[in-house]
Amino acid sequence: MNVIKNRKMYYFISLAIIIVGLVMLATKGLNYGIDFTGGTSIQIKIGKMITVDEAREVMSEYDKEASIVHVGKEKDEIIIKSSKNFDNDEINNIIDKFVAKFDIKNREFQSEKFESTMGDEIKKKALLSAFIASVGMLIYITWRFEFKFAVAAIVALLHDVLITLSVYAIFRIPANSAFIAAILTILGYSINDTIVIFDRIREETKLNPRQSVEDTINGSIRKSLTRTINTSLTTLVSVLILYIVGVEDVKVLSLPLIFGIISGTYSSLFIASPIWYGLKNRKKLNTKKA
Repeated sequence: MNVIKNRKMYYFISLAIIIVGLVMLATKGLNYGIDFTGGTSIQIKIGKMITVDEAREVMSEYDKEASIVHVGKEKDEIIIKSSKNFDNDEINNIIDKFVAKFDIKNREFQSEKFESTMGDEIKKKALLSAFIASVGMLIYITWRFEFKFAVAAIVALLHDVLITLSVYAIFRIPANSAFIAAILTILGYSINDTIVIFDRIREETKLNPRQSVEDTINGSIRKSLTRTINTSLTTLVSVLILYIVGVEDVKVLSLPLIFGIISGTYSSLFIASPIWYGLKNRKKLNTKKA
């Protein structure tokens, strides 16, 4: 495996996905959920468990993209979240349709409206959290390794965030507050894999100081490959199971994690180290010119 020799191909694959994603973001934007756009939340006690598809049949007339999740110990209640701002008449009509379709004896429900200002606050705090985390990682990796390693790691993290955003933009997956939590989790997961490989590169450099930087990186990645893939596969399988068998609230958190784990593993192996190699070579070229 010659990662350095094929680095342009890896860059191209990532750039292609990111460019398509950015075009979709610029033209259509993210498909924000109620947490960001504002809207209406309705909680209805059905009295028995119904499927999400059955509930969606009732809601299709009002909002086909509404989020529907089960709550309660017996899963006999549902929460409907819609980005549309329903008035009182529309809410009552929705409740009446559920009462009629599922023969509900007691008409119990709660409704709440959300303002988009809450979404703006969430976005600001998410960006601030990501910025603080990135600065902290930059300082730590610079202290533990060197500044060039830190820059390469931050570029790899930016890559993971952009890939995840691109996937959400391309496939129009609803983004909500769980998406923010997942992005921050992805940052932590990805940096862990990257540091493992950087640590191996540092060890190989000390053990074989006369070896070329390219051979050192390729050898380090080969030696770390089994561990990295096994760790990522174990985590990915666990998250996939959560997505398959989990309730709706679990699925909205696990979906971005799936993309993030794949992207994080890819960037740790094929993006972070080549970026460091480029920074290292740039210094040598500048030294020769001087």
